Amino acid sequence: MSSSDKEIQRKTILYLWKNGITSANEIYSRTNITISTIYYNLKKLNSKGDNSRKLGGGRPKKITTNESKTIGQYLRHNPRLSTRTLATKLLNNGTEVSHMTISRHLINLNYKNALPLKTPMLTTTHKKIRVDWAIKHLNDNWKNTLFSDETAFQLFRNTITQWYKGERPVRRMPKDRTKIFAWGGFCIKGKTSLFCFKEIMNANFYINILQDHKQEINKLLGNNWRFQQDNDPKHTSRIAKAFLNENFPEVIDWPSNSPDLNPIENLWAIIKRNVEMRMPKNILELEQYMIEEWNKIPNNILNNYIGSMKRRCEMIIEKNGERINY
Repeated sequence: MSSSDKEIQRKTILYLWKNGITSANEIYSRTNITISTIYYNLKKLNSKGDNSRKLGGGRPKKITTNESKTIGQYLRHNPRLSTRTLATKLLNNGTEVSHMTISRHLINLNYKNALPLKTPMLTTTHKKIRVDWAIKHLNDNWKNTLFSDETAFQLFRNTITQWYKGERPVRRMPKDRTKIFAWGGFCIKGKTSLFCFKEIMNANFYINILQDHKQEINKLLGNNWRFQQDNDPKHTSRIAKAFLNENFPEVIDWPSNSPDLNPIENLWAIIKRNVEMRMPKNILELEQYMIEEWNKIPNNILNNYIGSMKRRCEMIIEKNGERINY
């Protein structure tokens, strides 16, 4: 329980006591505050007429208000400083404090230490096109859209943190961490099968993938649907465009450098984490786990991400075309 919650409880008991309600059971029935807390406060009130918290009994803070402001100034000037470097800087100013104390202090102030989010380099033109696209498609019905994308899964991926005591755990990593590529599509009614491959994709290979999955897509959405893809050159090549025009009912226009608009990126993130948690030992297990985790994603997750498209468009407009986090 936070100190603010305890203070609210203390003041509530004090208020009731001053208004003639001095029975612990009666206060409990009115407030549902734990009976031991009520007894403790009533004992103080009955003996001293006051239940305020005694000040000055705890250990004095190592980081005073002035030191806290100094740390904030250091981080505003250089947010990459480590807590050890901050401790050294404070020591040079005459304040001895451990780097762990600084770390706890920063956490209490809601600081977080993480890699900056990677984002495409958006030009002014990109941003304008993204806003125009979001306005155009703000009120679309996305239920008949199949979202698609390719991604790479890496064997021996190492991105999940873990708790430990003593020495930091070590995980042996080969120099060459083999990748498997995957293509998939999903809509509000379900997913295509996940297509896994190891060779470099070109326009002809991409067309073969679409041809193999066309029947699956028609089973999901019938004959009235539209296809989403990004602007990768193999997607927009002359032969790919010709295939799409002849075989797919509609291809939705898509702004460049906009993976944040495609909800399939959220599915990739889920699958990659789940596959990594299973720690595949070889390329065969990696592919097996990729397919299994893709198939496990339930339809309610698909519905949520399809339903997010209107909000994504709104956020693009609100942020004037800047990258969004969804």
